[in-house]
Amino acid sequence: MSPAAKERNKRTWIGYSLGAWIFGLGLWQVVAWIVTAVRGVPFPTPWECASVLWEMLQGTVFLEHTIYHHAGVSLLRWGEGFGLGLFSGLAYALLAGWSAPMRHLTMPTVEVLQVIPGLAWIPVAILLFGLNQAATVAIITLTTFPAVAIAGVMGVRSVDARYVRAARMCGAGPWALFATVFLPGALPHLLSGLRIALGAAWRVLVAAEMIVGSGDGLGYAIIQSRWTMDYASAFACIAIIATLGLGMERLVLLPLERRTVERWGLSHDQ
Repeated sequence: MSPAAKERNKRTWIGYSLGAWIFGLGLWQVVAWIVTAVRGVPFPTPWECASVLWEMLQGTVFLEHTIYHHAGVSLLRWGEGFGLGLFSGLAYALLAGWSAPMRHLTMPTVEVLQVIPGLAWIPVAILLFGLNQAATVAIITLTTFPAVAIAGVMGVRSVDARYVRAARMCGAGPWALFATVFLPGALPHLLSGLRIALGAAWRVLVAAEMIVGSGDGLGYAIIQSRWTMDYASAFACIAIIATLGLGMERLVLLPLERRTVERWGLSHDQ
């Protein structure tokens, strides 16, 4: 691509990005005007929420903590739950992908877990762990595990048996077989499962914090703002949630997907 074409593409991308921001904020402002006029209820405008968010970012104490504490706690819970679900899902996928008896015996249960909404695990988690951080982590783990497990099993089963036989004839052991045959072959499916699991785990984290109510976290901050009628703060927290979720998607998952696909020479179109 020529430098002129790259410059045109860059200007086009900037134009569309600005247009998307203007459209979104404009729609928000119109909704605020309509709700305020029709219902007589003050609906937070983009400017009001931006002002509150700026104060939060300056370190103002909000619900006994700064917004950085709330965001950090939420990210820590998400990381623990997502990590547990990811590693357990990968381990299960490897075992079930290799062992047909195990797959036939356990996959129906995993598929049932997949269709259960994450919030449905809240009473189970509370019974097992009580109203604390462990309950939230457990809910995230139960939401992450089936998405990764099912995608991983599909990926392992999609590997061409000829490659497996060739690797074994070359003396590859179980670990070498996994690293050089099953992992690259399953990557397209695994990456799709990771994207689904990441979004689902992030959404269920916020909802679980609202219900479990451990005293901090972004979900807890939103529900508490609702009870105190501080809707501008609630909207500011929603903006932070959206920014963090989009950041994990664009800054973590997409580069990981790009690098792994380039590393193994794979494509989702395979």
